[in-house]
Amino acid sequence: MNARLTWSLLMLFAACPAVEGAAPFRASIDGITRVTVRPEQCAPVDFDVMLTARWTDPACSSEVAVDLRLQAPSGSPVDVPAYLEHGLSGRSSEWRVRFSPEESGAYSGSLVIRQDGRDEATAPVRFEVAPSGRRGFLHPDGPWIFRFDNGEPFRGIGENIAWESRSNDDSRYFRALNENPRYNYGTMFGKLAASGGDFVRTWMCPWNLPLEWNQVVDTNRYSDDTGRFNRSAIHRMDQVVRLARESGVYLMLTLDTGGALLGGDWAINPYNARNGGPAATPVDFFTNPAARARYKDRLRYIVARWGYSPHIAAWELFNEVDNAMYGQTPERIPDSVVTAWHAEMSAYLKSIDPAHRPVTTSVSHRDVAGLDAIPTIDFNQRHIYRSTDDIPSVLRRYVRSTGKPYVIGEFSREWDWSRNFDDFAADMDGDYRRGLWLGLFSPTPILPMSWWWEYFDSRDQWPVFGRVRRISDWMLRAGGGHFEEEQARWTGSDCQALGVRCGRTVFLLVDNGAGTARSGRLGLPPAPPEGWSLRVYHADTGGLDNLASTGASLSLSVPARSDVVVILEPGKGSGS
Repeated sequence: MNARLTWSLLMLFAACPAVEGAAPFRASIDGITRVTVRPEQCAPVDFDVMLTARWTDPACSSEVAVDLRLQAPSGSPVDVPAYLEHGLSGRSSEWRVRFSPEESGAYSGSLVIRQDGRDEATAPVRFEVAPSGRRGFLHPDGPWIFRFDNGEPFRGIGENIAWESRSNDDSRYFRALNENPRYNYGTMFGKLAASGGDFVRTWMCPWNLPLEWNQVVDTNRYSDDTGRFNRSAIHRMDQVVRLARESGVYLMLTLDTGGALLGGDWAINPYNARNGGPAATPVDFFTNPAARARYKDRLRYIVARWGYSPHIAAWELFNEVDNAMYGQTPERIPDSVVTAWHAEMSAYLKSIDPAHRPVTTSVSHRDVAGLDAIPTIDFNQRHIYRSTDDIPSVLRRYVRSTGKPYVIGEFSREWDWSRNFDDFAADMDGDYRRGLWLGLFSPTPILPMSWWWEYFDSRDQWPVFGRVRRISDWMLRAGGGHFEEEQARWTGSDCQALGVRCGRTVFLLVDNGAGTARSGRLGLPPAPPEGWSLRVYHADTGGLDNLASTGASLSLSVPARSDVVVILEPGKGSGS
């Protein structure tokens, strides 16, 4: 088969407004070229499509939409939206179809153009996908883990890197730090990966990846743009996806923020009627049919352009949507309105994403009635500040009440950026580390993600990722991704003890949030016939001690603001 396989396709006709006295305009797909020489499983497969059609806005799917509709080797349908690469209405234009097939074998189907609500199919499209050793996309598998397409278990370990450095930061004490250009995706992804991390939560907003924002603020990385989508944001997002792949980092892409519907951001929001948008008020953003249709077209473009990448692990519809609800005057936006919008958008996103990756959203600290129960929201999130000790109980409570995975999308000792963190730096550092350890021993597929990435970089807190990674990988190897709660019994000065069993290996955590060391005894579970092989891992240093089994309990001293992990594996030991 020719490396650049090209089909001659049937001419397609779509109903378009006719010019009086002239023949009706005929929309046509003139050719499709498979650019990818040898399609492989879970790797991008690209098609170039040449067509002629008329539109006012090529991103408006009610005017024109191009889709590759396939049947996978298993018989499952695979629908892939296309996006305009370049070209003008009424003239020959180039569109791109890009996706990463999750199955190997024969794919067949049709390219479809839809104009003015009418579908017409092309000649058949067929291609073979070779097997590969790639892991593929992530999918939920219970409250503790995700799994890749190849079955490998995954727990995300990382932090928020919500945006790159701004040109006008609003921190009272750390403006110079936060404006340092070293805080960019290339540098930070590299540092995280080198330290053992693999997961990042990042935002689209007026100052970062401002896809739909005509006016940008507080940034010299992006430019204002009068088009439907901001070209500087598109260019940078292309780079971000590449950087994530090269560094081995997986992204939770936050598509909108509660702040976008408040104050100055709402004043420049492209959905605001004063800026030519369809929404007279923030509540109209959620309820107005034209606003909802426009948002779906935005989702369609995002999936079409970047949905091919397994390194986009999850779509997050909103950051802290409750802040948008409660920040309105004179009355807040009703829960039912926000829940209905999320149900509609998450279902649509699932329907157009060939990979069917997880969809999520987040609240700051207020629950939204019905939000956690939406079937097409795969996991929910909340943010925890000034209460890191509560992470284990919050995660367990929401997993029980929702029957879904739950994630702490942000946490830290302090949320108030007007305070000087250096006044309580030891507490900030301790919370940064302890949140990860408490999350590791709690039911969540993505460990709690700290905020203030610039501050903790300046304090060189990176080593914690490698230390948590060592124990996390140990857990996944021992149980193949299976976790069971194990009772942890601590007797002594105030500490929090947690336990999990992965296969036949038991992991016990003793967490000390106090400013001084704590001592006590940790109860051990009954030993198997061959006894326990016992190790103690020191989270503050990364040191691992081999100990003789000491019977029913173990005496421990836990440093201030730190953690100790006890690992018990069946092996030579005294038994108890």
